[in-house]
Amino acid sequence: MRILEGVRLAGSQMKSQKLKSFFSLLGVIVGVMFLVVVVGIVEGMDRYVRGTLTEKVFGVHNVTVRRAPWNVVDASDEQWRAWARAPALTYDDMDHLRERITLPATVGAESDRSGEVESSRGMKVENVRIIGATAEMFAIRNWRPDAGRVFSSVEETQGVPVVVLGAGTADVLFEGLDPLGQVVRIRGFPYRVVGVLEEQGSFLGQSLDNLAVAPARSPVRTFLNYHGVVDEIVAMAEAPEFVEPLREQIVEIMRVRRQLRPADLNNFGAQTAEASLAFWDRISNVLFVALPGLVAISLVVGGIVIMNIMLVTVMERTREIGIRKAIGARRHDILIQVLIEAVTLSSTGAIIGAGVGSALTLLVGAVSPLPVAVAAKWIGFGIALGVGVGVASGVYPAARAARLDPVAALRYE
Repeated sequence: MRILEGVRLAGSQMKSQKLKSFFSLLGVIVGVMFLVVVVGIVEGMDRYVRGTLTEKVFGVHNVTVRRAPWNVVDASDEQWRAWARAPALTYDDMDHLRERITLPATVGAESDRSGEVESSRGMKVENVRIIGATAEMFAIRNWRPDAGRVFSSVEETQGVPVVVLGAGTADVLFEGLDPLGQVVRIRGFPYRVVGVLEEQGSFLGQSLDNLAVAPARSPVRTFLNYHGVVDEIVAMAEAPEFVEPLREQIVEIMRVRRQLRPADLNNFGAQTAEASLAFWDRISNVLFVALPGLVAISLVVGGIVIMNIMLVTVMERTREIGIRKAIGARRHDILIQVLIEAVTLSSTGAIIGAGVGSALTLLVGAVSPLPVAVAAKWIGFGIALGVGVGVASGVYPAARAARLDPVAALRYE
């Protein structure tokens, strides 16, 4: 009952002194609001990066083998030297892996460079991602044709000059015309369009549809890599539980192939999507700690304001406190009442701030390209933080009110 009475008294206090209550709550409202907005943006970025990198860039079940792993930040100098001296990957390495991998997996290879693609109508697209790939890469990358077909393994082996265009590249080159059967030039070489891929969207502002995929052994090989060399070999496991065992098996096969001794460091990189996301884990961890921490400073300011307001309130109600003590109220009764009032104030501000912050987060997602996510756990965290601010800011005023001498309080004017 004392809790309900304290909440009721705090509510009547806010109604009777609206302006003072508003300024009391302002710091908490602003703090929780921006906490929810900032964390919503960071959470949205985290989900976006993880989802896009995992599904569209690396592949959920893929193990990627490169001369050196992508985006490693904590390798030793000795390891970097081993990668720098490493031989390039080749189609022979791909065939070797295909023959010796015992787990259910699909193995392919690709190389890519940026370049210009020109249609027979004279339309050009700059900075196209030109990919020389084996036929298996369509399944590995989950590239599905929206029109036409993908090239076959026979066409890839024979180096037939056919190409599958990304949706964005096809739209610019042919502007609504049917691209199937048309001829485009890639670095001067003529290619017949046999398919157009489904739209994939973008990643961090970069289109994933501005690409052209040609057979790895077609004429594109002359500018993508030296003869027989590939940028990366990719193996796709059939199920998630096979991904790490597949990676370990690939490492073992490549070490034996390159005659590395047990003490030798790997002179190649074999990464899964999870390993490749290690760099983002570091960034996101910093963002999740640093940005809310900076925003929480306003909560400290809000707590100080509430504490000062509660001190003024205690002073204004000195005679009331004296009367309550005179008729039997104990010290901890006064302490709890004042503390509940402070918590009610800050909780109200936190709830308002969480609501406004959620609305602003959704507005940011609607009017800007930033990915956002309104997570219930962070709204709860913001409200809990507001309650904590109320407790912290109410302790001193409550203790001061509880220590008042009833006789002196009754005489207070």
